[in-house]
Amino acid sequence: MDWQPDEQGLQQVLQLLKDSQSPNTATQRIVQDKLKQLNQFPDFNNYLIFVLTRLKSEDEPTRSLSGLILKNNVKAHYQSFPPPVADFIKQECLNNIGDASSLIRATIGILITTIASKGELQMWPELLPQLCNLLNSEDYNTCEVAGAGGLGPPPTTHLWSLWSPAEDLSHAIACVNQFIMDRAQALMDNIDTFIEHLFALAVDDDPEVRKNVCRALVMLLEVRIDRLIPHMHSIIQYMLQRTQDHDENVALEACEFWLTLAEQPICKEVLASHLVQLIPILVNGMKYSEIDIILLKGDVEEDEAVPDSEQDIKPRFHKSRTVTLPHEAERPDGSEDAEDDDDDDALSDWNLRKCSAAALDVLANVFREELLPHLLPLLKGLLFHPEWVVKESGILVLGAIAEGCMQGMVPYLPELIPHLIQCLSDKKALVRSIACWTLSRYAHWVVSQPPDMHLKPLMTELLKRILDGNKRVQEAACSAFATLEEEACTELVPYLSYILDTLVFAFGKYQHKNLLILYDAIGTLADSVGHHLNQPEYIQKLMPPLIQKWNELKDEDKDLFPLLECLSSVATALQSGFLPYCEPVYQRCVTLVQKTLAQAMMYTQHPEQYEAPDKDFMIVALDLLSGLAEGLGGHVEQLVARSNIMTLLFQCMQDSMPEVRQSSFALLGDLTKACFIHVKPCIAEFMPILGTNLNPEFISVCNNATWAIGEICMQMGAEMQPYVQMVLNNLVEIINRPNTPKTLLENTGGHLARLLPAPLPAFWRCTSLRNIRDNEEKDSAFRGICMMIGVNPGGVVQDFIFFCDAVASWVSPKDDLRDMFYKILHGFKDQVGEDNWQQFSEQFPPLLKERLAAFYGVSVCVVVGGITGECAASGSRCALVEGG
Repeated sequence: MDWQPDEQGLQQVLQLLKDSQSPNTATQRIVQDKLKQLNQFPDFNNYLIFVLTRLKSEDEPTRSLSGLILKNNVKAHYQSFPPPVADFIKQECLNNIGDASSLIRATIGILITTIASKGELQMWPELLPQLCNLLNSEDYNTCEVAGAGGLGPPPTTHLWSLWSPAEDLSHAIACVNQFIMDRAQALMDNIDTFIEHLFALAVDDDPEVRKNVCRALVMLLEVRIDRLIPHMHSIIQYMLQRTQDHDENVALEACEFWLTLAEQPICKEVLASHLVQLIPILVNGMKYSEIDIILLKGDVEEDEAVPDSEQDIKPRFHKSRTVTLPHEAERPDGSEDAEDDDDDDALSDWNLRKCSAAALDVLANVFREELLPHLLPLLKGLLFHPEWVVKESGILVLGAIAEGCMQGMVPYLPELIPHLIQCLSDKKALVRSIACWTLSRYAHWVVSQPPDMHLKPLMTELLKRILDGNKRVQEAACSAFATLEEEACTELVPYLSYILDTLVFAFGKYQHKNLLILYDAIGTLADSVGHHLNQPEYIQKLMPPLIQKWNELKDEDKDLFPLLECLSSVATALQSGFLPYCEPVYQRCVTLVQKTLAQAMMYTQHPEQYEAPDKDFMIVALDLLSGLAEGLGGHVEQLVARSNIMTLLFQCMQDSMPEVRQSSFALLGDLTKACFIHVKPCIAEFMPILGTNLNPEFISVCNNATWAIGEICMQMGAEMQPYVQMVLNNLVEIINRPNTPKTLLENTGGHLARLLPAPLPAFWRCTSLRNIRDNEEKDSAFRGICMMIGVNPGGVVQDFIFFCDAVASWVSPKDDLRDMFYKILHGFKDQVGEDNWQQFSEQFPPLLKERLAAFYGVSVCVVVGGITGECAASGSRCALVEGG
């Protein structure tokens, strides 16, 4: 029997849909909460499809919104829809595919595609036959959605027949474009015919047609470049024209072509001869358009007193603490890219300027210095141009090529950097802000020069811009200064007083959005100069405003995230200097963890009564506690003694959210180092949890768990023996697993060696330890290995070649460690006897033989069987062959 809504329930859903279109932030929050509640009832999805397909008395935006909310529900939890609900939704979609409204048709098409993408084609056998039938309908509306909504393309002949009336052409191409990325077989079988049709329509008068032709060619470049190669010269010439199309949407679509081409192996070969035409076109596209300037309020120079609207502030997501080895800290993937926006946040939409800049950036990485002869003649005219818009675009060009063309640009930088520093004082705010960004791209070079030459002038001017009267410039300067801090590190120590004066003054000047960026700049400064910040004068400047903000914010205010991150860095840097502030900060962190855990438990038990907590509050609190433990060391012991943090940590380590566990294990490791007296009583409970989290599927969780185990091993010594089997097999599995990330391998290799006196597993086959540069962590790991061999020499016999290879990877081990290596190598040789040793050493690559003979006086036989550069036992390349 056909499902019918309850009238009261229907009115409630309609009211919710109306409210969700309100611009009011508070209303939006209420709507989101209500949606969460209603999603507990599967019937809710029936109401949503009913509004979309049958409630034709309602306005189209409300009906479409209903369908889009349903689409999100399908995406998130379609598998949990009861079969009657899923069937009702599917039937309604097919029954209403030809709705008179183009907006409703588009929404239904999206909904069909989303359902099908959930693997529902097998459970929806009537979909494709019905779509094909509908394609032969006389009703164009039905044809359009049937083509765009299906996952297999409609019959090609029927598509071509759609390409006659001018207004239908763009729809028809857009329809076929839906199937390119999925390599739909029917389209692939007719790909050459499709390309011919594209060429025939390439210069159509309708910009929508040209736009969809460009889009098709960009997608084909990714999917079927083999079919485009014979025509590549003509396609490039066409795209050069379209990138200059008077319709910006066409130009933007064409500009995507250069981004996609740059990722193809043939890019250099096919594009080199066209650079002379392409580079000026891209450079021209990097100028702000008139509409851009209006949207960016480019004529407004001073707006620092204007409060930010909440919509201006992007949501922040805390990144959980990941432990890395000393001297080898690495940025998370993509972190540099994330900071490399060209300062157009207000233009959140992708536009021609951004696309042109991105294309120039990636092409600079492909062509390197070969790009400069086409660019340098343009640059001088741009950078010194009297019109600010042109000058601004030149500064953006200079920033865009920084990464790819750095080597070629070095001879020009002594002249360009002072000019850019001068641009920081330009009368136009948009010029000042882009100059900040571009200078940050060359920060590495600036820091490599004598400080008085460029670093000091740049730092001085950037600090002035941090106090600029324009909010956009403040933001750009703060971000650029954070980059400079990362590059300069302790070079900034002589200027700390001046830097802190500026940053603290900004506290009283900044509006909401830039205040959050200021926290990052202060945190980065603390990370960069470390213990040099621990001076009474600096502490007195910095801590009062931070603590004042800390006291102003409520526990549920998300502005706590960046402030907690900032304080974590400051606490680590100040060490004992943070002691006067540590108690209230520590207590509040513990309270935040406790509150979040309590909310999570209530939500689990009564999801219909309570909201799910935002666990980011708990994560940032755990990370600040880690910072306190690391900074205060033994001084944190009293705070731990007076709190229930170990009980809370036990719960956090078992949380369902990986990021919570990740931060928990980081804190466990830091507490183990700082006050093991409080960790030791919990070891029996903690070790099984650590063992179950040695899962490389969650790399950061696994990394931190491994690190915590290693720190516990260092403290426990021989008392670790009862717990070894809980973690040993998983650690060995990580080591022997292919494609394990380098940082995880290093942590695991090092800590596995500390599990004394464990029997030696066959983990030598992993090359992780010999790939690590000489450092303290590697030293510690190899001492552990040598001790393990001393305890159980028989355990290493079968894999001794890997030990030899790992030992030979050392450039300059400490004398006592070299002595350990010497004794083990000679002891092994003496133990097996000369004949066996000669037979064994035949497997060694020549460079390994040379290194062992030169550094440890181990004589080996001449190479037999022509083995060069490979360990015969494993077929793996030797470290010495790879690294010399």
